[in-house]
Amino acid sequence: MEANHMNRRRSIIISRITLAIFALSLAATLAFAHGGLEHVLGTVVKASDTSITVKTTAGKMVDVNLDAKTTFAKGTQAIQKTDIKVGDRVVIHAEKSGDKLTAHTVEIGAAPAAKAAH
Repeated sequence: MEANHMNRRRSIIISRITLAIFALSLAATLAFAHGGLEHVLGTVVKASDTSITVKTTAGKMVDVNLDAKTTFAKGTQAIQKTDIKVGDRVVIHAEKSGDKLTAHTVEIGAAPAAKAAH
């Protein structure tokens, strides 16, 4: 009986270690898949021809520069820079250079669901 308990415990420990290694490997793969780009998630509070200011989900204001290589999308559809409006929810993949971020892609997300009237 004691041997069965020890074998079960050892099996659980090995399973947890294996799961932890898998999770770390997956995280490293995902980070590599994005080419080291930083992610800015939040709501557009200002948009111009040269930059977008986002209020992140953590409440921080982040300025992201735009350049000629920046692409814009809503779902799977390409859109124009002028389609980005204040209040849009966005995910921006940006390259960091010094203390500045330059957008590689800007993706508009779905609008938040309207609250149901009671």
